Amino acid sequence: MTIGTIHPLCSLSPEDKILLRQGTDSRLREIICANIATRFASSSSSLEDFRLAVANKDMKNDATIFDDFRRLVSFTEYEAYRPLLMKFKEPPCKLSEVENLLTPGLPDFLCKSSSTSGGEQKVFPRRSQTIRDQGITDISGKIVDIYTIIYRDLLQVATASGEVVHTIPLTASSVARWRTTMNWSIETDNARMGSIVPGRVAPWATGLIIHRHSFLFIHALFALADPHVDQFRVLYLSMFMDIVRLIQAEWEILLSSIRDGIIPDIEYIDHVRAHLQDHMRADPKRVEELRHIGPPLSCPGWAQRVWPRLTTLGAICSGVFSTPLPKARTVLGPNITIHNFGYGCTEGLRGRAINFGESGDFFLTNEDVVEFLDITNEQTIDNIVQAWDVRPGTLYQPIYTSRDGLWRYLIDDILQAVGFHPRNGLPVFKFFARKNLSIRIYACEISETTLMDVIRIINEGFTKVHEFTTVLDDRDSPETVGFFFEVAEDAVGSNVQLIKQKVLEAFLAIYTDFQQKVDLGRMRQPTVRIVKPGTFMEYRQWRVDGAGVGISQVKVPVVMQDSKAIEWMVERVVMEL
Repeated sequence: MTIGTIHPLCSLSPEDKILLRQGTDSRLREIICANIATRFASSSSSLEDFRLAVANKDMKNDATIFDDFRRLVSFTEYEAYRPLLMKFKEPPCKLSEVENLLTPGLPDFLCKSSSTSGGEQKVFPRRSQTIRDQGITDISGKIVDIYTIIYRDLLQVATASGEVVHTIPLTASSVARWRTTMNWSIETDNARMGSIVPGRVAPWATGLIIHRHSFLFIHALFALADPHVDQFRVLYLSMFMDIVRLIQAEWEILLSSIRDGIIPDIEYIDHVRAHLQDHMRADPKRVEELRHIGPPLSCPGWAQRVWPRLTTLGAICSGVFSTPLPKARTVLGPNITIHNFGYGCTEGLRGRAINFGESGDFFLTNEDVVEFLDITNEQTIDNIVQAWDVRPGTLYQPIYTSRDGLWRYLIDDILQAVGFHPRNGLPVFKFFARKNLSIRIYACEISETTLMDVIRIINEGFTKVHEFTTVLDDRDSPETVGFFFEVAEDAVGSNVQLIKQKVLEAFLAIYTDFQQKVDLGRMRQPTVRIVKPGTFMEYRQWRVDGAGVGISQVKVPVVMQDSKAIEWMVERVVMEL
């Protein structure tokens, strides 16, 4: 069945604008009515003027509350409700202290951010009814679905008498979505330990492995053992490439395990080993097939040969996650589609792709209220743009008001408006960049998008950069931007020297006065350091172990600012160009 391509509209008709506004107003009314009496809404200084304006109004019917909200509610930052959330860190959590904080009742999850830049992890309370995700169940065929359902802590809420009345997992937002959508309560985990979810390849217990390398190993093992895979699905493209690298490195161990039908003796799986073993079958014939094909880097289009029915790899591959695309295409071959399925952030904002494929165009799901701030304008509420007034081509910062809190929260992402969905009228966007991520030196400010452009120019050449990060290189004066690159193992030789020249060519193309700034001593030429193969995969493991970041949500920042992370990266440098 061929699915027609959806082409975004350049503008909305007056009738569609009215419908979009009515839908937005209806959701905003629901959020206001549900949350106006919570502790945050009744005490926050950012809502003080709004509280006074609506105090004597019939909020279920009075249409003036929308204008009141848009005129009087200021931007909300995380610091505004941190004091309330700190109450969850005082075990045992007292019901009288944590009830009705941001929404009525108690949250079902506390979702932790990935803290990609190295700062303190933020926590967002979420309720089950706000995080169901139909995309999780929207599959067909046999799928290697790489998700985790582990939690970092369980917070118990108790009454004054000590009776525990509620348990709240502290976890990643993706875990909360999976557990809610699939109705997997923590209390019933033991009943599912020996099962495999219909349509999935790996046993259910795989999702409870807490160590990233072991987690990926088991997924790789069951995927290789099954020749009838139709789809792969991961959150970010980098995770798929980590599995490819793992298969390359552990090829003989994986094949021995499939041949003998035995889960190998790897660490961190003792609590699920027996349940995994129940689903292993000795398959010498499959091993013969795999040996004939060879490991992932032995031939182009490797995945198509290993899984002849494979049609799709689903993964977010926009922005910084697009860097592994060239290598991923080589591994997959020309007949497998990479589907960039959308956008998401821990705060709760989610977007769904409007088309099948890599384009990255998405619309924000219409469960909450999203407004927009043109990034070229001053950050004031007077400059907020509503969804029906978005202008294609403009860069916006989303402002999020969710059912999990009455606020106007600024999301630290930049989205580029593409147009409007012809069926539901919602604005369509592309992910553009993270906000406030840049290298600031005396001569100029080098943005994340500029750094990504440099990588694209490099990857037009023979030697590809698989992954990268950047730092402010102040080892000498004046300061400059420093690159850490991971390249193909066979490129560490004469070809790698061409990368430095490509970097210089990119800066000359992007900044017309770049050479003049260097000549005047305002900045040095960019520095380039090559790290050993597998460094970025190891970095993700290091972040999961050291910072408690979720296995699925761990990312490498475009601009690395954390001193410990920079030191860790420097220790893995094998060459400076």
